[in-house]
Amino acid sequence: MYDLQPYLKTIDEVIARGPYRDTWESLSTYQVPEWYRNAKFGIFVHWGIFSVPAFGNEWYPRNMYIQDSPEYEHHIKTYGPHKDFGYKDFIPMFRGERFDPEQWADLFQKAGARYVVPVAEFHDGFQMYQSEISHWNAYEMGPKRDVLGEISASCQKRGMALGASSHRVEHWFFMGKGKEFDSDVKDPMERGDFYWPAMPGGDPQDIYCKPEPSEEFMQDWLVRTCELIDKYCPKILWFDWWIQHSACKPWLKKVAAYYYNRAAEWDVGVAINYKHDSFLFGTAVPDVERGQFAEIKHYFWQTDTAVALNSWCYTENNQFRPAPEILCDLVDIVSKNGCLLLNIGPKADGTITEEDRRILLHIGEWLKDNGEAIYDTKAWRKYGEGPTKVEDGQFSDGIKKNFTTNDFRFTTAGSCVYAIALKCSDNGVYDIVSLGEKDASKQANFHGIIKKVELLKTGETLEWSRDEEALHIKCRFKSEDPVAFRISVD
Repeated sequence: MYDLQPYLKTIDEVIARGPYRDTWESLSTYQVPEWYRNAKFGIFVHWGIFSVPAFGNEWYPRNMYIQDSPEYEHHIKTYGPHKDFGYKDFIPMFRGERFDPEQWADLFQKAGARYVVPVAEFHDGFQMYQSEISHWNAYEMGPKRDVLGEISASCQKRGMALGASSHRVEHWFFMGKGKEFDSDVKDPMERGDFYWPAMPGGDPQDIYCKPEPSEEFMQDWLVRTCELIDKYCPKILWFDWWIQHSACKPWLKKVAAYYYNRAAEWDVGVAINYKHDSFLFGTAVPDVERGQFAEIKHYFWQTDTAVALNSWCYTENNQFRPAPEILCDLVDIVSKNGCLLLNIGPKADGTITEEDRRILLHIGEWLKDNGEAIYDTKAWRKYGEGPTKVEDGQFSDGIKKNFTTNDFRFTTAGSCVYAIALKCSDNGVYDIVSLGEKDASKQANFHGIIKKVELLKTGETLEWSRDEEALHIKCRFKSEDPVAFRISVD
């Protein structure tokens, strides 16, 4: 069993000598790095043992032990009783024989991603990197490769920042249902074993549930997280929702102080992503799962969502979202001072499906032509206009938005305002009310002199006029994607 004490001592030493202490007051001085604010678009990757059964979703390792669930029934029918074939028995089948980090990075670059966040350790407890803490990792088992390290090297060669997601806290309860009947999870275990601690009972959505994560478990979590930081120097550290549990609070302060102090030593800007209110506001970057905000925010934030509506990992029945829909979300999010982290799920052999590829390449082609309105921009004085309302908050990405030609979003950079129509006009006319002369009579609205209007994709100078009602643009370009205009102003 790995001795945690030397690393825990190192953690305390790094916190003691660095600019950040493990208090909310000290961590409140954190500033979001400029590179992250400017990046706008990243790729999330859920790849792991759960990609082998490819059934249901990435929660297969928990749900297969919930009696009478579809995953439970599927598992017995396909693989046999859980006591004879448990989740750990998928590991030899997770070979990743066609995993090519160079091909992955090429695709992500063509998609227009500025950062990449692979899952480093999912709720199932299998580390996708070389680790001294546990032998249950992809370097020693399954593909026998340092997956995170290889992705990091390939992405950084192409100028994309590396992040890493840790879902380790959820492992406290994740395999617990396997203790309720005759399964391999009932085998004796200690810290460092794959299923440990597999705590039964309680509602995982309850952030006060008992038994709460123990000190030993949280020490193990802290050391695992700091090993991830030290070994791979990720610029983003992404956490899932269960760090919100009341027992985690002092440990979150420690990991943040350690991470920010290490970043200060490296002289790089880093960020932590969190959900709900697990971190004190202003100490890290809030993340909205599968949703977005209805209004512009004065603070920087992120949406994480997936190309598939039903799963974060590869399954044989993934329900993919159309690329133009995802582009509309990207534009809407950026106009509201956010960024988009878009997930894909490779197959167990390491290949990325044609549907995933098609969606990413579609997004990349649009960004190649229109990225000027996205990358390195800031939110304008208002995020947009139009009749279509965006649902506020998480788990709303399945709600169809049905944007109209009157729905616009705005960004700005330099001497330009970018107006992006979320739906192409049938008659070639775009009327932007927020840029009309009538609005200019109000102190809070646009007073600038418009010099030129161009179609961003081609650079073509367009015919336009401005009256009290709106800025009127004539453009015959047809597209299923958002249409971006560059408006040069004085």
